[in-house]
Amino acid sequence: MDSSVSVWDVIRPNFHVGLDLFLALVPLVLSYVLFQENLRRSLVWWFGLVAFIAFLPNAPYTLTDIIHFLAKVQIQPPLPAWAVILLVIEFGLYFLIGFQAYVLSLINLGDYLRQHRLGNWILPIELCLHALSAVGIYLGRFQRLNSWNIVTASEKVFHQTVQDFTSTKPLEVMIFLFLGITALYYLVKTIDLSFMRSR
Repeated sequence: MDSSVSVWDVIRPNFHVGLDLFLALVPLVLSYVLFQENLRRSLVWWFGLVAFIAFLPNAPYTLTDIIHFLAKVQIQPPLPAWAVILLVIEFGLYFLIGFQAYVLSLINLGDYLRQHRLGNWILPIELCLHALSAVGIYLGRFQRLNSWNIVTASEKVFHQTVQDFTSTKPLEVMIFLFLGITALYYLVKTIDLSFMRSR
């Protein structure tokens, strides 16, 4: 480790990671606001739903911040054991909160659909949202686009998405992300629902 860099400089929370976590919680908050059983579906509600879908990829996106964790623990010379343990705890909680926000957001959506007798749509909608999240994660991690770019730079987002969908490598990455998100989602969802039913 560079002598000018202290252990604290390495293990202290990263601002960008904190921002990513904040963005991950946005769809969770929106899901509690939007998916109330008796809430009237006004124009504002539909705008809220669009915002929910646009911000949803930010929740599973937090898992890709493992690159920051690896960069910290692989620093040379090695960090002391206590610093590595702190990093594992810090990033472990971060990943858990971020992905739980994703799972709970979709559970809330599923409950809403079930309340409106649309239970048969839960699985197809979940799979569509996993696919959209995979695209969003790719655009965020590799093309450095953000949710608000849909409004502020919609033309750029559109052209970049079309370009990536017509290229082999980006498509392979998105398929990998889709499969990973889907598998992890149903694993965590099963655990969450088991826990909720046992209470």
